[in-house]
Amino acid sequence: MSAAAPVSVRVVAPDDLGGCHAVRREVFVAEQGVPEAEEMDAYDAHAVHFLASGPAGPVGTVRFLHGAPARKKYGHAGVTDDATAVLGRLAVGRAARGTGLGAILVRAVEEEARRLGLTRVYLEAQTHALGFYERLGYEAFGPVFDEGSGIPHRAMVKAL
Repeated sequence: MSAAAPVSVRVVAPDDLGGCHAVRREVFVAEQGVPEAEEMDAYDAHAVHFLASGPAGPVGTVRFLHGAPARKKYGHAGVTDDATAVLGRLAVGRAARGTGLGAILVRAVEEEARRLGLTRVYLEAQTHALGFYERLGYEAFGPVFDEGSGIPHRAMVKAL
């Protein structure tokens, strides 16, 4: 996929996650070895999902939680209010990497979070992706941790 290939990004309903799951299986399950049962969690039903599609089909996805589901899953990390969006499951397929699609998906989350009246975005970034998020205005805090997949992560936040 070239940078000029047309890509559309849209919100998809929790009952229409086939494309999102396909990208997540490619990136997290096949490439990174995350168990599928861990990757496809119960929070999918409560999240806002974005799917990026190109001429050959799904190429990227991201989701975010807010409200009670975000507090339940991330309360231990300090998400204790209803004003925080929790960005997660950002995945860009190999063919679309380096095209700016990851940034487009993060900005889509931020735009939708603002529309919903949320005031900050929290995420747990894989440490190799810290620079990507920092370029988008996120600030890391706290120590490096394993969020369960054996992949080192660090908490990040951005005020909207």
